[in-house]
Amino acid sequence: MSETSTRRPPGPKPHFLIGNLPLASPEPLAVFAKWAREFGDIFYYRAAWIRVFFINRPDLIESVLVTNYQSFHKDRVLRNSRWFFGDGLLTSEGAYWLRQRRLIQPAFHRDRIASYARTMTDKAREMLNSWKDGEVRDVHQDMMHLTMRIVSSVLFNTAIAEEETVAVALNVLMAQLRGGRMLLPGFVRHIPLPTVLRARKAVRQLDKVVYGIIQQGRARNHDSGDFLSLLLAAQQEDGTRMTDRQLRDEVMAFLVAGHETTALALTWTFYLLSQHPEVERKLHQELDTTLQERAPQPEDLPRLAYTEKVIKEAMRLYPPAWGLGRTAIKPCEVGGYQVPASASVVMSQWVMHRNPLFFPDPERFSPDRWTSERVASLPKFAYFPFGGGPRSCVGASFAMMEAVLLLAVIAQNAQLRLTTDRSVAGLPGMTLRPKEEIRMMISRS
Repeated sequence: MSETSTRRPPGPKPHFLIGNLPLASPEPLAVFAKWAREFGDIFYYRAAWIRVFFINRPDLIESVLVTNYQSFHKDRVLRNSRWFFGDGLLTSEGAYWLRQRRLIQPAFHRDRIASYARTMTDKAREMLNSWKDGEVRDVHQDMMHLTMRIVSSVLFNTAIAEEETVAVALNVLMAQLRGGRMLLPGFVRHIPLPTVLRARKAVRQLDKVVYGIIQQGRARNHDSGDFLSLLLAAQQEDGTRMTDRQLRDEVMAFLVAGHETTALALTWTFYLLSQHPEVERKLHQELDTTLQERAPQPEDLPRLAYTEKVIKEAMRLYPPAWGLGRTAIKPCEVGGYQVPASASVVMSQWVMHRNPLFFPDPERFSPDRWTSERVASLPKFAYFPFGGGPRSCVGASFAMMEAVLLLAVIAQNAQLRLTTDRSVAGLPGMTLRPKEEIRMMISRS
């Protein structure tokens, strides 16, 4: 073993007993970015009892997510959230995860995703029809409701009558995955604290909705062309089909992940467009030229290149998944340093996407930076909004098509203007939600 591998990477000075708890600080993202600038490609800190190796170089990220992925499991945050997410694709490991991934992958093949496009644009138009010229709305909540309706329709072929109940329950659970609470071990759910009791009630409410969706799917007894039909029909190697519990875990994961990330991408996109009228003008020029007032279709996507660049640039600055982690299941080497078993390895899209080595003038919102030449010159993991490797997001193509189509439809029919000059910060939890409402005035085109 080399001398380097026996040493720890540089890092911040620890505080007595607790080490460093950046997630509990008022501005965790600023702390991580500062440490990355100060300590470089890899730094180390201890968060209470957890040893953390934080990596900030594309090839090191690739070594963890791709080259040596079998040396790692998902991070503690997801493991500790199994009590409400279950053992679906989001949280499972090993042979069970691989089997579920193979069963689910066909739901996101290109042809099937393209068949969802009409529903996406129709739901967007329904939302636009409810907007009134001059009214002020919280765009984040509107995007969350819109993508929830799309997910329930195209993935589960049903309308969720209890939509508001689901939204409130998800907000309660997401609050459990924020700040220092992200690191609390799973046994905490058995402690009758008010926040825990609210979370347990939220899980019961979601279970009622999700099992209702499954019952409706079973009652149809035919392939409706949706995600749930595929899961119901899928056979495992021994000829058996998924139990209601297995279906519940997968539906729960896609109910959460299937709408949250796209809603956030759109929320931050409209927030940025409102502050950059020159980008918005260029977006409208493309939409007017390409679509000429008709709704976009999947075959339009190659010609909506600038629209896609706007989404990509918004996800660079405000990645819905701001960071991801892995837990070493055996000793391994990363960047010349020995990572012991059970240590955490953390990678942050927020930090990498703002690295000036790869993105000059990184704080500037500039969709024009996404030229084919610049994209070709980027290291693979300089930009990774959907993760990477075998555990990359199975619905990435779905999410990108949805985001581009929805941006096109909404921008065709309305302009959204911030009602305040005050900037809105991101709140890092499981996803990067706005810290406060993003209130925007609607101007109907």
